[in-house]
Amino acid sequence: MSEEEDIILAELDDEELVQQMFDDLYDGLREEIEEGVAILLARDWEPYKVLTEALVSGMTIVGADFRDGILFVPEVLLSANAMKGGMAILKPLLAATGAPQVGKMVIGTVKGDIHDIGKNLVSMMMEGAGFEVVDLGINNPVENYIEAVEREKADILGMSALLTTTMPYMKVVIDTLVEQGKRDDYIVLVGGAPLNEEFGKAIGADGYCRDAAVAVEMAKDFITRKHNRLSA
Repeated sequence: MSEEEDIILAELDDEELVQQMFDDLYDGLREEIEEGVAILLARDWEPYKVLTEALVSGMTIVGADFRDGILFVPEVLLSANAMKGGMAILKPLLAATGAPQVGKMVIGTVKGDIHDIGKNLVSMMMEGAGFEVVDLGINNPVENYIEAVEREKADILGMSALLTTTMPYMKVVIDTLVEQGKRDDYIVLVGGAPLNEEFGKAIGADGYCRDAAVAVEMAKDFITRKHNRLSA
C-alpha cells in the first residue's frame, strides 16, 4: 500500500473508515485491512469492538454474497486472507483483555481423506465470524477429534470429507462419542461435496453444511440455542 493510500485512510472519520474496511475486506485487500485495524486501535477502539464492528460485520457481507452466488471461492479466500491479516494484530490483544468469543470449533478432514480446500474455507469464514477455530488438518482418525474437542473445551466439532469412500467415517466418530457418553457435549456439523442433508441426519450429525457461509450461519444458530438453554 502506498504512503498516499495510508494518508487517505488516516483522514477518514471512524464511520467512513469502517465502511472503507468493509469494501477492502470484500476486495481482499490485506494490507489495507491491517492498516485500518491499526488506525482504529490508535484511536482507542477496544480490540473486541474492532473485531465485531469492522471485521466480523464486513465478513458477514462477504458470507451473504457467497451464499447467494455473487462471490465465489477464490474471491472469498482473498477476503478471508485479508481478515486473517487483521486478526493477526487483534488476537494477542483480545487474549490479553479476555474478550468474549462467539464459540470454539475443532475442525478436520476425516481419516483417509486429504482434501482440505473446503475445510480451510470454513475455518477462515468461522474465524471471520468471531469463532476460535482449531484446525486438525487432514486424515484424522477418531482419536484426534475426541482428544481435541476435550482438550480445547470446544463447542462445535466439524468434519469434512470429499470422497464417498471416506464420508462414512464421520459416523464412526459420532458413534464413538455416543459410546463414550459425550455426544451431547458437542454440536457436530458435517460438510463436503458428496454429502447431503439426509446423510447428515442418518449419521446423527446436528447439521449438514453445504458451504462455508451456511456453516457459519448454522454454527451461530446452534451456539445461540445452546446459550439460551444454559441460561434458561
